[in-house]
Amino acid sequence: MSRLLVVIAAAMMALSLPAMAETRIGVVDLRQALFSSNDAQSFSEKLQKDFAGDEAQVREVQEEARKLKERLEKDGAMMNETERNKLAGEFQEKVKEFNFMKQRLDSTVAQRKQAFLEQARPEVDAAVQELLKENDLDLILPSEAVVYVKPEMNLTQQLLEKLNR
Repeated sequence: MSRLLVVIAAAMMALSLPAMAETRIGVVDLRQALFSSNDAQSFSEKLQKDFAGDEAQVREVQEEARKLKERLEKDGAMMNETERNKLAGEFQEKVKEFNFMKQRLDSTVAQRKQAFLEQARPEVDAAVQELLKENDLDLILPSEAVVYVKPEMNLTQQLLEKLNR
Protein backbone atom coordinates (compact mmCIF):
# COMPACT_ATOMS: atom_id res chain seq x y z
CA MET A 1 0.00 0.00 0.00
CA SER A 2 2.73 2.47 0.96
CA ARG A 3 4.66 1.53 -2.18
CA LEU A 4 1.60 2.48 -4.25
CA LEU A 5 1.39 5.87 -2.51
CA VAL A 6 5.06 6.52 -3.25
CA VAL A 7 4.54 5.67 -6.92
CA ILE A 8 1.48 7.92 -7.13
CA ALA A 9 3.30 10.79 -5.40
CA ALA A 10 6.28 10.40 -7.75
CA ALA A 11 3.97 10.42 -10.78
CA MET A 12 2.21 13.56 -9.55
CA MET A 13 5.52 15.30 -9.01
CA ALA A 14 6.76 14.30 -12.45
CA LEU A 15 3.59 15.68 -14.03
CA SER A 16 3.75 18.95 -12.07
CA LEU A 17 7.41 19.72 -12.91
CA PRO A 18 6.68 20.82 -16.50
CA ALA A 19 3.94 23.12 -15.21
CA MET A 20 6.36 24.65 -12.69
CA ALA A 21 9.00 25.15 -15.38
CA GLU A 22 6.53 27.21 -17.45
CA THR A 23 5.62 29.58 -14.65
CA ARG A 24 7.11 33.02 -15.29
CA ILE A 25 7.77 35.11 -12.22
CA GLY A 26 8.85 38.72 -11.86
CA VAL A 27 9.97 40.61 -8.78
CA VAL A 28 9.45 44.26 -7.80
CA ASP A 29 10.53 46.35 -4.85
CA LEU A 30 7.26 48.22 -4.36
CA ARG A 31 8.61 50.48 -1.63
CA GLN A 32 11.64 51.56 -3.68
CA ALA A 33 9.59 52.16 -6.82
CA LEU A 34 6.86 54.08 -5.03
CA PHE A 35 9.12 56.24 -2.88
CA SER A 36 11.45 56.98 -5.80
CA SER A 37 8.59 58.12 -8.00
CA ASN A 38 8.10 61.75 -8.99
CA ASP A 39 4.80 61.88 -7.08
CA ALA A 40 6.47 60.65 -3.90
CA GLN A 41 9.30 63.15 -4.21
CA SER A 42 6.80 65.99 -4.69
CA PHE A 43 4.83 64.70 -1.73
CA SER A 44 7.99 64.57 0.39
CA GLU A 45 8.93 68.16 -0.50
CA LYS A 46 5.41 69.36 0.30
CA LEU A 47 5.48 67.46 3.59
CA GLN A 48 8.78 69.11 4.55
CA LYS A 49 7.39 72.56 3.73
CA ASP A 50 4.14 71.91 5.58
CA PHE A 51 5.88 70.77 8.74
CA ALA A 52 9.03 72.91 8.73
CA GLY A 53 7.60 75.24 11.37
CA ASP A 54 6.53 72.38 13.62
CA GLU A 55 9.93 70.73 13.29
CA ALA A 56 11.63 74.02 14.18
CA GLN A 57 9.48 74.30 17.31
CA VAL A 58 10.34 70.74 18.33
CA ARG A 59 14.06 71.42 17.84
CA GLU A 60 13.76 74.65 19.83
CA VAL A 61 12.14 72.88 22.79
CA GLN A 62 14.77 70.13 22.55
CA GLU A 63 17.53 72.73 22.65
CA GLU A 64 15.96 74.44 25.67
CA ALA A 65 15.81 71.09 27.48
CA ARG A 66 19.44 70.40 26.58
CA LYS A 67 20.51 73.79 27.99
CA LEU A 68 18.60 73.16 31.21
CA LYS A 69 20.26 69.76 31.57
CA GLU A 70 23.71 71.23 30.95
CA ARG A 71 23.08 73.93 33.52
CA LEU A 72 21.83 71.36 36.02
CA GLU A 73 24.90 69.17 35.48
CA LYS A 74 27.33 72.08 35.54
CA ASP A 75 25.91 74.23 38.34
CA GLY A 76 23.75 71.72 40.21
CA ALA A 77 26.40 70.90 42.80
CA MET A 78 26.77 74.57 43.71
CA MET A 79 23.02 75.27 43.96
CA ASN A 80 20.99 74.89 47.08
CA GLU A 81 18.45 72.11 47.09
CA THR A 82 15.49 74.38 46.32
CA GLU A 83 17.15 75.88 43.25
CA ARG A 84 18.31 72.47 42.06
CA ASN A 85 14.82 70.99 42.45
CA LYS A 86 13.28 73.94 40.63
CA LEU A 87 15.74 73.58 37.74
CA ALA A 88 15.22 69.80 37.65
CA GLY A 89 11.45 70.39 37.50
CA GLU A 90 11.86 72.85 34.62
CA PHE A 91 14.02 70.33 32.80
CA GLN A 92 11.48 67.55 33.28
CA GLU A 93 8.68 69.83 32.02
CA LYS A 94 10.71 70.68 28.90
CA VAL A 95 11.35 66.99 28.29
CA LYS A 96 7.61 66.26 28.61
CA GLU A 97 6.82 69.14 26.26
CA PHE A 98 9.41 67.90 23.76
CA ASN A 99 8.10 64.32 23.89
CA PHE A 100 4.50 65.49 23.43
CA MET A 101 5.33 67.77 20.51
CA LYS A 102 7.55 65.15 18.84
CA GLN A 103 4.96 62.42 19.22
CA ARG A 104 2.20 64.65 17.83
CA LEU A 105 4.37 65.66 14.86
CA ASP A 106 5.43 62.06 14.13
CA SER A 107 1.81 60.91 14.31
CA THR A 108 0.59 63.63 11.95
CA VAL A 109 3.38 62.94 9.45
CA ALA A 110 2.65 59.19 9.60
CA GLN A 111 -1.04 59.85 8.90
CA ARG A 112 -0.18 61.98 5.87
CA LYS A 113 2.21 59.30 4.56
CA GLN A 114 -0.45 56.63 5.01
CA ALA A 115 -2.96 58.78 3.12
CA PHE A 116 -0.43 59.17 0.28
CA LEU A 117 0.10 55.40 0.14
CA GLU A 118 -3.65 54.75 0.02
CA GLN A 119 -4.06 57.34 -2.73
CA ALA A 120 -1.18 55.86 -4.76
CA ARG A 121 -2.33 52.24 -4.36
CA PRO A 122 -4.65 52.10 -7.43
CA GLU A 123 -1.94 53.58 -9.68
CA VAL A 124 0.64 51.10 -8.37
CA ASP A 125 -1.76 48.18 -8.83
CA ALA A 126 -2.50 49.25 -12.42
CA ALA A 127 1.22 49.58 -13.19
CA VAL A 128 1.89 46.11 -11.75
CA GLN A 129 -0.92 44.68 -13.91
CA GLU A 130 0.67 46.31 -16.98
CA LEU A 131 4.03 44.74 -16.10
CA LEU A 132 2.34 41.37 -15.71
CA LYS A 133 0.82 41.59 -19.20
CA GLU A 134 3.78 43.22 -20.99
CA ASN A 135 6.28 40.68 -19.67
CA ASP A 136 3.90 37.72 -20.07
CA LEU A 137 4.27 36.80 -16.40
CA ASP A 138 2.16 34.51 -14.26
CA LEU A 139 3.20 36.03 -10.97
CA ILE A 140 4.89 39.14 -9.56
CA LEU A 141 6.34 38.89 -6.08
CA PRO A 142 7.49 41.64 -3.73
CA SER A 143 11.26 41.68 -3.35
CA GLU A 144 10.94 41.19 0.42
CA ALA A 145 9.59 37.69 -0.25
CA VAL A 146 12.49 36.64 -2.48
CA VAL A 147 15.97 35.52 -1.49
CA TYR A 148 17.53 35.86 -4.94
CA VAL A 149 16.32 37.08 -8.31
CA LYS A 150 18.05 37.25 -11.67
CA PRO A 151 18.56 40.91 -12.61
CA GLU A 152 16.45 40.53 -15.75
CA MET A 153 13.47 39.42 -13.62
CA ASN A 154 13.71 42.42 -11.26
CA LEU A 155 11.08 44.76 -12.69
CA THR A 156 11.45 47.58 -10.15
CA GLN A 157 12.91 50.06 -12.64
CA GLN A 158 10.14 49.32 -15.16
CA LEU A 159 7.55 49.86 -12.42
CA LEU A 160 9.16 53.18 -11.50
CA GLU A 161 9.04 54.29 -15.14
CA LYS A 162 5.34 53.44 -15.30
CA LEU A 163 4.64 55.36 -12.10
CA ASN A 164 6.45 58.42 -13.47
CA ARG A 165 4.38 58.58 -16.66
